Amino acid sequence: MKKNILFASLFAFSGFMNAQTQPSSKTESSISFGVKGGYNLSTMKIFDSKLDSKSYFYVGIVAEQPLSSKFGLQAEVLYTQLGGKVSYPAVALIGNDVSNIGDITYNYHFNQVQVPISLKYYFIPNFSASAGMNIGFNISTKVESSNSIIGTEKRNYDGIKTLNLFPFLGAEYKLNDQFFVDARYNFNFIEVNKNNTFPVKIGFLQAGVGYRFK
Repeated sequence: MKKNILFASLFAFSGFMNAQTQPSSKTESSISFGVKGGYNLSTMKIFDSKLDSKSYFYVGIVAEQPLSSKFGLQAEVLYTQLGGKVSYPAVALIGNDVSNIGDITYNYHFNQVQVPISLKYYFIPNFSASAGMNIGFNISTKVESSNSIIGTEKRNYDGIKTLNLFPFLGAEYKLNDQFFVDARYNFNFIEVNKNNTFPVKIGFLQAGVGYRFK
């Protein structure tokens, strides 16, 4: 199942890019390909409770098709991890007494293959703003619980959808014809849980660098 999701993402990306490379009188230059990577900071909310943020990396490939001198269409395939961490006080009945046995920490890990698709607007040739949708496919969802008394336990977290949607806004600056820096924020407008009785939302910032092949 996990391999099928990855292959489907890559197939959709390649199909989308092949469609964009067909001749068109509106395009001013050919499609460009590249690689990118950087820092990912996600914030998870369960009900209205905000968990501690999770830092991770992202890495992937990117392609852009110019539509005009001002607009471009971009698609990517990225790998990253989202999640969060929260601690709650734990108690146990020891004899006739209720004793505090320290905090129990829950650490959520959602490994994703993401396919962001965006429309870019160039204010100047080297600087653009973008808006789009990031389609995230969960290939692994885990929750790890730990306590100084009971130790650490990791299990599957089945309450999260396989496919998540994150609207985003971003910006990019081209340092030269090959290197660029970019950043985007993916909003937590859409719940990632399977039912409405246990609402979970995730928003995350991505910032990094990239290299476009000549």
